[in-house]
Amino acid sequence: MNNLKKNYRKGGFTFKQFFVGHDRCAMKVGTDGVLLGAWAPIREAKKALDIGSGSGLIALMLAQRNQQLIIDAVELDINAAQQAQENFSESKWADRLRIFNQDIIEFSERIIHQYDLIVSNPPYFEPALSCSSEQRDQARYTSTLTHETLLNCARQCLAPKGIFCLVIPYDVGEGIEVMAHREGWSTAYRVNIRDKASTDFHRLLLGLMLQPTEPQVATLVLKEADNKTYTADFQKLIRDFYLKY
Repeated sequence: MNNLKKNYRKGGFTFKQFFVGHDRCAMKVGTDGVLLGAWAPIREAKKALDIGSGSGLIALMLAQRNQQLIIDAVELDINAAQQAQENFSESKWADRLRIFNQDIIEFSERIIHQYDLIVSNPPYFEPALSCSSEQRDQARYTSTLTHETLLNCARQCLAPKGIFCLVIPYDVGEGIEVMAHREGWSTAYRVNIRDKASTDFHRLLLGLMLQPTEPQVATLVLKEADNKTYTADFQKLIRDFYLKY
């Protein structure tokens, strides 16, 4: 879902309070990352972790939304990690953002503190469906990070009352939710997302906890019937970030 419009700086996107360069990243800035960055519950969080940070978009959005939040970002690909570091350094929140060019499995085994909030826009395609770029394969395919491994790493890094938030294709997300429940997670938040009111659900925002909780379930429609205008609900979610609102 890369339907954002380019702004005046080349190789990335300009938001209201920061710029995200992404020309050296396999996965470009898109609506999925924006959804997660704008939605993830951060009010009570003091430390956050962004798994598979890519360009650093989600981490930057969290930093804008919570001025006390300390954010660590983990990115395996060296080019993306370097670009995220540049994006962090150019932002007004550079002192609260750190990037680790590391495998999340290795990172989770060596953490010295746990996180109140973990976010991830993870790989979701099966390994058999490969594309031509090794860098893009790594970002999009579960051969390097399965969903089971992702849940295990999040468990190791999450504080007892913390929340793990993902954005994922709807059918894949339903499978992750079932797997998570089997492994002792509870759904705290679930947002079913459709492009228009007349279309099927195509994305899912999930908030998982390791404590029993009653889920809060909602639906979000992104566009009006004309397929050009964002709905009032989506505009409300992204108005602090998109230049046109």
